[in-house]
Amino acid sequence: MLKSGLFKNIFQKVDALFGGKDKAEDAPELSTASTVLPSAGAAKVAAVVPARLTQTRHIDEDLFEELEEALIASDLNVHTTLRVMEELRAAVKDDNVKSAADAVARLKRFLTDTLLAGVGPSPMTVSPTPPTVFLVVGVNGVGKTTSIAKLASKLKADGEKVILAAGDTFRAAAADQLQLWGERIGVEVVRGREGGDPASVVYDAMQQAIAQKADFLLVDTAGRLHNKAHLMEELKKINRVVMQARGGRPADETLLVLDATTGQNAINQAKEFKSAVAITGLVLAKLDGTARGGIVITIKDELSVPIKLIGTGEKAGDIEIFDPREFVEALFE
Repeated sequence: MLKSGLFKNIFQKVDALFGGKDKAEDAPELSTASTVLPSAGAAKVAAVVPARLTQTRHIDEDLFEELEEALIASDLNVHTTLRVMEELRAAVKDDNVKSAADAVARLKRFLTDTLLAGVGPSPMTVSPTPPTVFLVVGVNGVGKTTSIAKLASKLKADGEKVILAAGDTFRAAAADQLQLWGERIGVEVVRGREGGDPASVVYDAMQQAIAQKADFLLVDTAGRLHNKAHLMEELKKINRVVMQARGGRPADETLLVLDATTGQNAINQAKEFKSAVAITGLVLAKLDGTARGGIVITIKDELSVPIKLIGTGEKAGDIEIFDPREFVEALFE
């Protein structure tokens, strides 16, 4: 059974979680006040279809071309756009769709199906036996450490006991950054020496989480090691430590944080991580006015990894649990 708070009503309106830059010194002051967001998935994104296209109009080639241009303008890549438009053309022909409004409704369905493909019944996995363990990965600068801290802040505000593990021992001052966030939000941080063994840090953090009956353990991991083999082996070692402490159960989530404003570069990063690590979900940070919404659909289509959370800015409330249906509706508003 899901705990009360963040993950109880997963598809309902949710509280503010996290978002922002990865540098602690630039991060905004956090508030533990609960701020209810508008409908989940309603991020600030560019509308992909002009309103006039949903008005009374017959379907013709100009309509298809305008829809295609609108999708690409919203940052869907050409491959995804052509695939979706091919499906739409076939549906219009096979089902004898007559109006532009009906065609747009079909397009919404195809985009939603793309986002829902391979997604389980619950966006986030919560352990039936605490602590729930999230491993968080991502390259430097995408908002990984800040995202962890603000997620911890929100969980704490919901009454959860949270511990942070400073498992990124390779980046200079990474543990100091997480420690600073921990002090700001009043959450314990377990750390080791710089350049030390990340798995030993996670071991200590697991032992403390169990002893203190913590609800969540959030683990910051190295964004880059010397190569993919090292990254994979390091995360495997960390997961073995988690499994040993939890009767053979691995981490509940391995979340990859991506910067949505970097477009294709974010996709390339994700492909590299996916080839080395069993990613269970994506966190798209910085999906604000500088990132058009279509990139979300492209990332899901290219990677076949579910999007779990979307960050929409730099403030404490600028993140939402990702709801594909409501997100697609927001694209068309």
